Amino acid sequence: MSYYDYIIVGSGIAGLYSALLAKEVGSVLVLTKGSIEECNTRYAQGGIAAPIGKNDSAELHFQDTIAAGDGLCNPEAVRILVDEAPERIADLIKFGVPFDTLDGEIALTKEAAHSVPRIIHAGGDATGEHIEVTLSQQVRMSSIEVLEYCLATQILIDNDKVRGIRALDCRTGLVTEYECRFIILATGGAGRLFKYTTNSEVATGDGIALAFQAAAEVTDMEFFQFHPTALRLPGVPPFLISEAVRGEGGILRNVEGYHFMPDYIPEADLAPRDIVARSILHEMIKTGSDRVFLDVTHISPRLITTRFPHIYRFCLDHGLDITKGLVPVAPAAHYFMGGVKVNSWGETNIAGLFAAGETACTGVHGANRLASNSLLEVVVFSKRIIERSREIEKVIPSSRTTEVEHHSLSQREVSHNAPRLNLPNLQSLLWDKVGIVRSGEGLDEAADTLAAWQSSLPQPIDRPSYELNNMIFNARLMTEAALLRQESRGAHFRTDFPESLPNWQKHTIFKATGAT
Repeated sequence: MSYYDYIIVGSGIAGLYSALLAKEVGSVLVLTKGSIEECNTRYAQGGIAAPIGKNDSAELHFQDTIAAGDGLCNPEAVRILVDEAPERIADLIKFGVPFDTLDGEIALTKEAAHSVPRIIHAGGDATGEHIEVTLSQQVRMSSIEVLEYCLATQILIDNDKVRGIRALDCRTGLVTEYECRFIILATGGAGRLFKYTTNSEVATGDGIALAFQAAAEVTDMEFFQFHPTALRLPGVPPFLISEAVRGEGGILRNVEGYHFMPDYIPEADLAPRDIVARSILHEMIKTGSDRVFLDVTHISPRLITTRFPHIYRFCLDHGLDITKGLVPVAPAAHYFMGGVKVNSWGETNIAGLFAAGETACTGVHGANRLASNSLLEVVVFSKRIIERSREIEKVIPSSRTTEVEHHSLSQREVSHNAPRLNLPNLQSLLWDKVGIVRSGEGLDEAADTLAAWQSSLPQPIDRPSYELNNMIFNARLMTEAALLRQESRGAHFRTDFPESLPNWQKHTIFKATGAT
């Protein structure tokens, strides 16, 4: 049986960056269910937030992040994020990431809910792709072993400590076990749960499901961020129209051409994402349309084509010149704030098991992620994972200072009237009942259907069936958490509990009962 110091599951920026740091410490295996380049990171357009500008500071970045998180950020984690940001940006530059510059300095732009311009970008609107390509090339040239088309199916544990991982070769069907000292889960989020999503097909919540089934704690699953502006064209999959477009002056209009955002909030088009997404949804209902429009026709065409070349070309390929015409947009599922509960060193409650990136919940994002903090979170906390693993011969999870209330997935009476289980029906159910606006009645209906579907699932045998299992786990956790939280906060909005309540300024934490 093969043995490694580190097994890293996932090949997005979290997995690749962790692998490049870990190889300086010991032997590394990267398992990825697709090719090494197939991940969500490459679709990250906006960039990385970092307080490196002349009029910026770590304190200002801290305050903006705390404000966006709507009472649920972990201040310690946010402080680490903003304080360590400049050094991690320097690391990416050393690896060769070609950030855009202006007059010899790194160029900065502004996004919603940031006080000042602090978004670093590469290739205009191709930041994620540039980072992913740069890091994947470094990994391919290194001593890191990479197993592509290999799906992790179970975390192996002995005496409450990680022993290794069981994985399925998606091409041959062979199942193999790999042993290790440490596992880092870096499989990304679960955006494919929703009918309309900016996420790639790989975002099926695999790492969260793996961790939950191994008895790791999972937290804040009710908080899923919907991006306000995804391209809405007939027959075209949702394509992200970066928030930075509004940061550069783009404005939202309804189908009648009216600039509506000032009616909802003083910050208008640069309000936090959850407010903009709900405002757009309300405007769509009010006007009887499935879209609104983003207007950049008043902005210099040269600025648009150089700052947003990918967006400009994608729209042009579909018959739309955004420098001359309005861009049809609507909200789409984007980013999971919840995930595997970790401390400030990326540790879970299981010895030897770490989580990074969108799979993890560090507490940085709280109830509503501040734009472009996610890529920064990846590099800051991945670095800390490797630092932590170097310090210890035997990982001992940090002791708790307070008692934690765990929830388990509720036992529901299995309905025999549930619709047929398939991916489109699952995505429609989540979009309609567990989406941007929720209600107790809708969540109850979704929870019953999901429980019925889970009880009918056959034993998974291949990548599609494992992914469907994982998505059902994530969907149930999200729905049950949303039912528990009887208030509205950040990205979680319930029509039957429309206000934020002081007694709910706390986290929902799930842990499997009887898991091994």
